[in-house]
Amino acid sequence: MSRLSTPASPRRWITLAIVASALFMICVDMTVLYTALPVLTHELRASASEKLWIVNVYALVVAGLLPGLGTLGDRHGHRPLFLAGLALFGVASLAAALAPSPAWLIAARALLGVGGATMMPATLAIIRVSFEDVQERAVAIGLWAGIAGGGLALGPVIGGLLLEHHAWGTVFLVNLPVVVAALLATLLVVPASRPVGGPPWDLLGSLQVMAGLFGLVYAIKAVAYRPLPWVALAASAALGAGSLTLFVRRQRQRKPPLIDFTLFRLPGFGAAVAGAGLGTAGIVGFELVLGQQLQLVLERSPLQAGLIILPTPLGSFLAGPLTGRLLGSRSAARVGAGGLLVSAAAALCLVGLPFDGGLTPLLTLLLVLVGAGVGAAATAASSAIMSGAPAGRSGMAASIEEVGFELGSALGVALFGSLLTISYASGLNLPAGGALPAVVHESLDDALRTASSLPAAAAQSLRDSARAAFTGAFHAVMVGAALLWAATAVWMLRQRRA
Repeated sequence: MSRLSTPASPRRWITLAIVASALFMICVDMTVLYTALPVLTHELRASASEKLWIVNVYALVVAGLLPGLGTLGDRHGHRPLFLAGLALFGVASLAAALAPSPAWLIAARALLGVGGATMMPATLAIIRVSFEDVQERAVAIGLWAGIAGGGLALGPVIGGLLLEHHAWGTVFLVNLPVVVAALLATLLVVPASRPVGGPPWDLLGSLQVMAGLFGLVYAIKAVAYRPLPWVALAASAALGAGSLTLFVRRQRQRKPPLIDFTLFRLPGFGAAVAGAGLGTAGIVGFELVLGQQLQLVLERSPLQAGLIILPTPLGSFLAGPLTGRLLGSRSAARVGAGGLLVSAAAALCLVGLPFDGGLTPLLTLLLVLVGAGVGAAATAASSAIMSGAPAGRSGMAASIEEVGFELGSALGVALFGSLLTISYASGLNLPAGGALPAVVHESLDDALRTASSLPAAAAQSLRDSARAAFTGAFHAVMVGAALLWAATAVWMLRQRRA
C-alpha cells in the first residue's frame, strides 16, 4: 500500500508574512513624513534645506548601500543579515522619535536607511529560497510587491492617523513592536539558508555610489533654486556623474564584482529595473504633491488627506497578487508596460477632474487605477528580475531591483519637488501694491506664513494667488508623472522586441 503524500508545510507562507511585515515597515518609513513634515518642521524649527534632507536621506542611504549589502547575503546567509537589519532599524527608530534637533533627526534617518538596506535584499532572497514552486513563487513575489507599494502609499495615511492624536515622534515609535515581533518570529520560523558565496564587502564602491547619488539628487534640487547656483549645480552634477562612472569601471575590473553588470544582459532585466525605479518615482511624486494640494490648498487635515489618498495603496495591494497569477500566461514586459499606461491615463484624467477635496466615486476609481497600474508594473519587474537571475546571484539581483525602487523614490522627491517649485514660482501672480519678501516665491508654506503677518485684505489676496499657483503646479506634476510612466512603458515594449 502506497503512502499518502503529506500536505505541504505552511512554513513558507509564515516566512512570507514575517519578511513582508518588515518590508512594509521599511516602505512606510519612506513616505510617512509627507503628512508629519509640517508639524515636525514647526517643532524642530527646521530650515528648508534641513527639511529636504530629513525626507531624502533615508532613500538615498538605502539606495547607496544596497549593492554591497545585497551581496553580503549571498556570502554569509540572508537570515543573519535580516536579523541584523531589524535590530538596527529598531534602534534608529527610537533615536528618530527622540530627536531634539533637525541634525539629530537627519542622522537617525540615515541610520534607518542603513537598517533598511541591510534587510531589504534579504526579504526577497528569503522568498526565492522558501518557494521552490515557480507558480507559488510568482504569487509570493506578487504579494511582496503589493505590500511594498502599499507601504509606500500608506505612509501618509498612517502618519496622518498618528498625528491626529499623538506627537510627531510616534510615526517612528510604531516601528518598535513590529521589530520585536519580527525578530522573535524570524528566530523561530525562518530557516537558515546555506551561503552560496559572493564578493567581500567593497567599502570604496559603496562610498562611490553614495557620493554619486547624493551629487545627482542635489543637482536636480538645485535646478529649482532662484537665482540658479551655477557653480554648486555644476560641481554636484560632476561629482555625481564622476563617482558613478568610477563605480561602474571599478566593478567591471573587480573580480568578483560588487555588482555584476552582466546581469543586465539577461533578457528583460534592464527594462524590469527601469520599470521598477521609474514607476516608483512617479507614484512618490504623485503622492507627495497630492498630499500637499489636499492640506495646503484645500485645507484638509493630515488624516483627511491620508484617507482621501487611501484608494491608491489599496489598488496597488490588490494588483500585486492578481498580477502574479497573470504572469503565468503573459510576458512581464507587456504586463508592466500595460500597468504603467493605465496609471498614466488615470493621472491625466485627474488633471481635468473638478476637485474640491471630497472623495467622489470617479476620484476613487482614478486613484485606484493609478495605484493598481504601478503595483502591476512593480510585480512584473520583481518577477522578471528574480526568475531570470541565477540562484547563486539572487541576493545581488534582489539588491539591484531594490536599488531601483529606492532610487526611484529619491528621484521622485527630487524631480517632482523641483518641478513643483519651478511651476509654482512661474505661476505666482502677486497682488499689486505692497512689497512682499522674496520667500513667498519659494513655496506655498512660506507664502501662507507671510500672509499671517499681513492685514486681512492683503493676506487673503496673497493666499488666493499662492494657492492658485500651487494648483497649477499640482497639475504640472500630474502631467509630468503621466509622461514619465508612458515613456517608460513604450521603452519597455521596445526593449522586449529588441
